[in-house]
Amino acid sequence: MPDISLTTLALLCLAALLAGWIDAVVGGGGLLLLPAALLGMPHVPVAQILGTNKAVAIVGTTGAAVTYVRKTPVPVWTAVRIGLAALAGSMGGAFFAAGISSEVLRPVIMVVLLGVAAFVMFRPSFGTRTDEAGRAALSRARIVTAIVLVGGGIGFYDGLIGPGTGTFLVLALTAVLHLDLVTASATAKIVNVCTNAGALAMFAYQGHVLWLLAAIMAVFNLTGGMVGARMALSKGAEFVRGVLLVVVFSLVAKLAFDQWA
Repeated sequence: MPDISLTTLALLCLAALLAGWIDAVVGGGGLLLLPAALLGMPHVPVAQILGTNKAVAIVGTTGAAVTYVRKTPVPVWTAVRIGLAALAGSMGGAFFAAGISSEVLRPVIMVVLLGVAAFVMFRPSFGTRTDEAGRAALSRARIVTAIVLVGGGIGFYDGLIGPGTGTFLVLALTAVLHLDLVTASATAKIVNVCTNAGALAMFAYQGHVLWLLAAIMAVFNLTGGMVGARMALSKGAEFVRGVLLVVVFSLVAKLAFDQWA
């Protein structure tokens, strides 16, 4: 474990707790956890911070996914297939990342996110009720669309740039599969487990994981993830919708800061 103070460790654990909660409710916990780790450990190589972040995140994501699956109906097999497509897509995105300027892509993503926020704000019914008949018998066309566009497309974005992947997953799953926001969040967690597992395996193989620090932070991330999942289940889609808007605007602010600050 790197030489960090107890105060820094406590703040990193707090960030892991809050990130686990955010990620379980609507995705985007990495927007908090990764910057906190970069600020708290400025002398640690970025690759080790990224690897440690994945080791922490997969624990909280798995805990949230298990909580959702135990408490509400989730299309697990569909989520796994989307997750495998996202894993392949992220590898493709990582392959092309070196040749594409993120400065060019960030403004486009910000415009898309603002459009999404406007859509959610002016369509209060979006994701607040489930198309029960559609969910009971998801058509092959919708499943294939979800695998290709949601899995492959968002997975590619995850490998290329990354921030907000969980939030994009929730929005896309709600739109494509006609799920309510709670079920979409649950499904997104299973997809996230698949993508995090692939990334963690690569980081671990390269020796870029600080396992002791990750184990300590993972306890807090797991707690936050399980609490967040239970709150989302108990408070319903309207609660998730509110958190979603906060996370979307936070993501826009972060991308703007990265672009122009």
